[in-house]
Amino acid sequence: MFFKEFFYFQKSDRKVLIVALCLATLALGVIFWVGNSNLSTPAPDDEDSLSAFEAGEAMAHDYAVGAREVRLVPFDPNTADSTVLLGLGLQPWQVRNILKYRAKGGVYRQPEDFARVYGLTVKQYREMAPYIRISPDYRPAAEVYGHDAYTRHSQGNRGKTTGSADHVYAHDGRSFARDSIALERRSSSMSRDTLLYPVKIKVGEHIDLNVADTTMLKKVPGIGSFYARKVVGYRERLGGFSSLEQLMEIEGFPEDALDFLELRTLSVRKMNLNRLSLAQLRKHPYINFYQAKAITDYRRLKGPLHSLSDLSLLPDFPPEVIRRLQPYVEF
Repeated sequence: MFFKEFFYFQKSDRKVLIVALCLATLALGVIFWVGNSNLSTPAPDDEDSLSAFEAGEAMAHDYAVGAREVRLVPFDPNTADSTVLLGLGLQPWQVRNILKYRAKGGVYRQPEDFARVYGLTVKQYREMAPYIRISPDYRPAAEVYGHDAYTRHSQGNRGKTTGSADHVYAHDGRSFARDSIALERRSSSMSRDTLLYPVKIKVGEHIDLNVADTTMLKKVPGIGSFYARKVVGYRERLGGFSSLEQLMEIEGFPEDALDFLELRTLSVRKMNLNRLSLAQLRKHPYINFYQAKAITDYRRLKGPLHSLSDLSLLPDFPPEVIRRLQPYVEF
């Protein structure tokens, strides 16, 4: 009955059934073949044959995992080649990771850094630690030379030292003249980068807030590059400062810096409330979206504004807002 019904299926369905039957037959054949091969494996009958069987299994396991003799020798993880690293007992994939890390500029500066190798066990690291030898060439240069030695070298005095040999001391394989460095530290003629480290003004000196650029502002005690950029940016958005207290509207601004600033130039940029669009009005720090919309709605419904008092009856313009806007508007 099934054989007759088979021909009523569509051609594509018949192909699927045939393939499924073939796969099932193949799977059964594999199962029977594996089972017969296991049954045909000779079992060890005595102690000698059992030992031989176990030895063969061990040899096969060692061959499969690639067992190799571990040779612990002194090595520098920054320069050791793959042969040395493999001889330490590291896996090939661990050696590849180490070589990739070094190729990308990675450096092992101290023996403890080698413990971060992925997959390295505590036992392995304890065995390798006494053999790790890191060359002084891979120590941070700042620990060896320092700022003063760098200044000396940058001035063209490389390799020159002064003082007697008794003052020369060794540090990680390098020798320096201690008295020469101390002399440079005490020298008042040492050049200073006034762009990165500007000389601060003294008490009683002042800087004009509305004309000072970032370089001038960084001379004020308490103001660095961050707040200098903040002040200039806020001044541009306002159209100029009308009072020193406006600086406190900048979040975190140091209040002590106000003693060194003044407003000798009081010119501010005014905005015409009858001409600016909603988007243009919103750019001012003292006008938000709802206030800008209230201004445009007033102009649309009642005509042009004549003074800020026209807006004083609107809920979005309390007396404090009117007072702040007064120096910056015109009609």
